[in-house]
Amino acid sequence: MVGKTSSLDLEFARSQFPGLSRGWAFFDNAGGSQILKGALERINTFLIEKNVQIGGSYAVSQDAAKALYEAREAAMHLVNARRPEEIVFGSSTTALVQNLARAMQSQLSPGDEIIVTISDHESNIGPWERLKALGVNLKIWPLNKTTFTLDLDDLAQLMTPRTKLVCITHASNILGSINPVRQIADFVHARGALLCVDAVAYAPHRAIDVQAFDADYYVFSLYKTYGPHYALMYGKYDLLAELDTLYHYFYGKDKIPGKLEPGNPNYELAYSTCGIVDYLVELGARSGESGTIRQKIEAAFVAITAQEDALTEQLLSYLRSRNDCSIIGQSVNRESRRVPTISFRFDARDAAEICKAIDDQKIAIRFGDFHSRRLAEYLDLTDHNGMLRVSMVHYNTIEEVDRLTAALDRILATEIGTTIGARQVG
Repeated sequence: MVGKTSSLDLEFARSQFPGLSRGWAFFDNAGGSQILKGALERINTFLIEKNVQIGGSYAVSQDAAKALYEAREAAMHLVNARRPEEIVFGSSTTALVQNLARAMQSQLSPGDEIIVTISDHESNIGPWERLKALGVNLKIWPLNKTTFTLDLDDLAQLMTPRTKLVCITHASNILGSINPVRQIADFVHARGALLCVDAVAYAPHRAIDVQAFDADYYVFSLYKTYGPHYALMYGKYDLLAELDTLYHYFYGKDKIPGKLEPGNPNYELAYSTCGIVDYLVELGARSGESGTIRQKIEAAFVAITAQEDALTEQLLSYLRSRNDCSIIGQSVNRESRRVPTISFRFDARDAAEICKAIDDQKIAIRFGDFHSRRLAEYLDLTDHNGMLRVSMVHYNTIEEVDRLTAALDRILATEIGTTIGARQVG
């Protein structure tokens, strides 16, 4: 029996994800969440009723253009942008950051500097590293291995008057820890640089407010936020205007955001954003919020956070109970300051072998470095096939966590008995 928290209608939430009916416990949501029924319906509606190119004078083309604008409006509400034109769609976060790096090239000169963090997914490192071919210097902001935080004192030592951009992750897809984006933005802006945030591991779990964060560019994937395999990037309008066009030569600086969407966005996948926002608005209404679209979205994420905090503690308490287990990052979720993405290792046990044994239980988790290889290498966590990762979202249940931990007990007992008291890597 699926239970409820005091504010999240969990039964309703699970009913909106058709993939949950197949008997699997999906704990690989940081790799890709299940898709909403409402997002699928929007895709089908576009393909059946509006599947033509925008820009025509005839009614169906006008309807297609309206649908694309509605998608930008939905994304505007989702991230609290100032206007729909600040939303750029693309095939993935990786592709969008690569496009952003290309579009910034005319603003950069040899000797200019870009700072990335060692804790980022490769999507927000590799595209900037390629600019070294243009004479741009890449600097690495290290992670404090004791606290698992990015210290501003370390950033201060890296920044100079030639620093043009600082790139960070909002939440680590290995550590699960949330970075203080507004504090970092203020620090970076005070020194004359811009901030680019990879929010892939954050967006499914907390309300996004790009105005409050004061991020200059903010990118995440819809397929990890209950939609199809697609992504969006927010950029401040004035900054988007200064970027180079990636489209035809006649797409000038005023062609925003189209100049950054070469070949046009995928209309039906962009339109699915409306289904994601519809769902969050309904969740917010069911939690008791009766205000604006934005207020309902924020209320939805309050309810989501409460559910996810319960899931996080259920798993962390189990992992802490074993002295053969190393939790990668903070082992306690203080003040909801970590998302329910939890990486760990068991002494002398191969992560791949454990993961594949779990597969047989119709429980989906993941092993490896999760495309944050630089962080895995930095923390010396690449042997034994890396780490195990359980990444939960609000539609997961306490019962599913218990099913996972029972399966782990059985698998680990085949060679080493259950023991008490976990460690934290650090």
